[in-house]
Amino acid sequence: MRVRRETLAKALVVAFVFNLVVMGAGAYLAYEQSPQRPEQIVGPNGDVLATNEDIVAGKAVFQQNGLMNHGTILGNGAYFGSDYTADALDRLTQHMREYVARERYGTPYDQLDQADQAAVNDIVKRQLEAGSFGDTVQLTAAEAYAYQQVRQTYVERYHEGTPIAGIPENFVSSPEDARRFADFAVWTALFSATDRGDTGHSWTNEWPYAPGAGNDAPVSALTWSVVAMVLLIVGGGAGIWLYNSIDLPEPDATGIDVPDPGEVELFPSQFAAARFVPVAAVLFLAQTLLGGLMAHYYIEREGFYGIAEALGIDAVQALPFAITKAWHIDLAVLWIATMWLGIGLFLPPLLTGREPKNQKRYVHVLLGALFVVVVGGLLGIWLGAQGYIEGALWWILGNEGLEYLEVGRLWQVGLLVGFGLWTALVARGFKPLLERESRYGLAHMIIYAGGSIGLLFAASMFYTPKTSIVVTEFWRWWVVHMWVEGAFEFFVVAVVAVALVAMNLLKRRSAEKAVMLEALLVMGAGIIGVSHHYWWIGLPDYWVPIGSVFSTLEFIPLVFILFEAIGEYRAMVTAGEDFPYTLPFMFIVASGVWNFIGAGALGFFINLPLVNYYEHGTFLTVAHAHASMFGAFGFLALGLAVYLLQFTTKPGKWNGTNLKRAFWLWNAGLVWMVFLGDIPVGFIQLEAVFTANYDAARSLAFYSQDIIQTLFWVRLPGDVLLILGTALFCYDVLKKRFVRREVTAPTTDGTVISRRVFGEDEDASPDLGDD
Repeated sequence: MRVRRETLAKALVVAFVFNLVVMGAGAYLAYEQSPQRPEQIVGPNGDVLATNEDIVAGKAVFQQNGLMNHGTILGNGAYFGSDYTADALDRLTQHMREYVARERYGTPYDQLDQADQAAVNDIVKRQLEAGSFGDTVQLTAAEAYAYQQVRQTYVERYHEGTPIAGIPENFVSSPEDARRFADFAVWTALFSATDRGDTGHSWTNEWPYAPGAGNDAPVSALTWSVVAMVLLIVGGGAGIWLYNSIDLPEPDATGIDVPDPGEVELFPSQFAAARFVPVAAVLFLAQTLLGGLMAHYYIEREGFYGIAEALGIDAVQALPFAITKAWHIDLAVLWIATMWLGIGLFLPPLLTGREPKNQKRYVHVLLGALFVVVVGGLLGIWLGAQGYIEGALWWILGNEGLEYLEVGRLWQVGLLVGFGLWTALVARGFKPLLERESRYGLAHMIIYAGGSIGLLFAASMFYTPKTSIVVTEFWRWWVVHMWVEGAFEFFVVAVVAVALVAMNLLKRRSAEKAVMLEALLVMGAGIIGVSHHYWWIGLPDYWVPIGSVFSTLEFIPLVFILFEAIGEYRAMVTAGEDFPYTLPFMFIVASGVWNFIGAGALGFFINLPLVNYYEHGTFLTVAHAHASMFGAFGFLALGLAVYLLQFTTKPGKWNGTNLKRAFWLWNAGLVWMVFLGDIPVGFIQLEAVFTANYDAARSLAFYSQDIIQTLFWVRLPGDVLLILGTALFCYDVLKKRFVRREVTAPTTDGTVISRRVFGEDEDASPDLGDD
């Protein structure tokens, strides 16, 4: 079957517009149908317990103190601490039972016989489910009593400190702030248990699993899980048929002349772009060291192997888990993005054989801006979370406190401007190609992919600390997951295609067609697929079927990418020993494999609604995140960095031994960490949810079990291997700065690669099916 590029381009536009319409309607309904904060919460006698302002202030405390990077809210965040929604709901339930037991029987709850306990349990369940939301939320006497007890617990835990749980003294600076945080947590607990009108289920579709509060898996979760599995089989078969039917030439190295890196002349701006690599390497090393510290905090929550205590340093006070986690996540995004920025600026002269005027200067400006944003953002997180930035400036200059979007709003604006500047510089570099090719050409695709990253990041501007947590989470996932499932995947296939063209393994016109096809599949499933994050956060239950269908379809393009990686590997093997890009090719293939494992297999499993209902916010999600983020996007970024380094190193001085060692250390470490550490802990945690409730599986008691502590120690070698691989990579990158090629202006008309790329326009034949 022959499909014209114009047809694919039109289908891609239709898919993009369809996605925007669906998600735009979803945004409108998120505002209209999410649980709104009451003006006041009152007790049975009309006494005001909390106001809307108190809940808003509590959300601000939650964000400013980085509590989303200590525990979770509605299942989203870090797993070191408890889930505040589940914790508050469980405490409400326990204290209500105690109150009802003493009021009705004059006896503590645990001293009642089974029949009387069952009667108490039924009363508590009915009271929690029967509440209603409006301008005023009226609590029963039992609920009001339990509310006050939760407040007191939060003051003791988060203000006075709980060292055994890794919570330092004054983690929340004042008792009043701790009480406001409790108001926010209890509000999410109340709407997680209270029925949404006459729907028969709560505002969070009965999440978290808390039988004592009447929360159990909804029938829709089971129904749509079955539908998703059927769709996987049908969609997978249809995808394989489509992949085999459309004429997409495989990369082929037979009989071709692959240019040696030393034969390709470089421009000054390319050497400037190469400076992004050592910067990214340093950020990467810092990120892995912080990851190792975080992993150890699960074992020793009050220090670090006793070293800090011996030195008289309060490690948890100076660098609490919340800040460590925030830096770890932000650095992961930053080092990957930094490498992609560098390779994006390096490739245009390679393919065009030209360099715009002052391009080197502008690349240095972007690198300087990146340095300011990185240092300012990371420092702001620490200053904001430690209470050094007061007033409204805490979320502007300090830490916005939302997972993956921790940095203050000013630094987010800086990142957005940086994405815009990068897109403009890449467009300048690709100008000769942009003028000659159609709007769906390869250079255009790179710019569309890069520009879409900035476009989707703009959603981070649509909320403030005063915005409802449900609406905040709606927009946060637009940024986080649409990057991963939309823009990042689009960028992956576009950049890999450009790299294959530059390696002379794929014709540009064939690459354009492949990129559009895979972009169509990614856009067709990935963007709306973000809705699998909306099931349990307070949005209506129609997100369950929508999320199930499109989350299943996300799996299909990942299979395609894996097929493509295997095809590329075969081409590399065909090229024989003379093929100079074997090492970066290994990274590209590893990226495809890990993308399939992490985002595909693990992602599909945990996103089945019924599994996700119990699994949400467990270490199975951690396994999925590590395999997807580092395995897929990290390895691609590293492979492209290695590719770049081969060009900038002096001919005859290239030695890839250390980089190859780092490659295998990373792969071995990731396999060890995911399969021997995260996944076993995740399945034991899942069993704990089944047999008790969600709060029990996220409790300190669960993590303190001997088997869990043993598994955390078992994971340690994997962390060490990852750190060693990164240290070796960092060393080798810095070492190669001393054997860098001299900066000289090209003496010929274009490069060996650009002359071939432009020559395709004259050699193109309609018989190829590319037009």
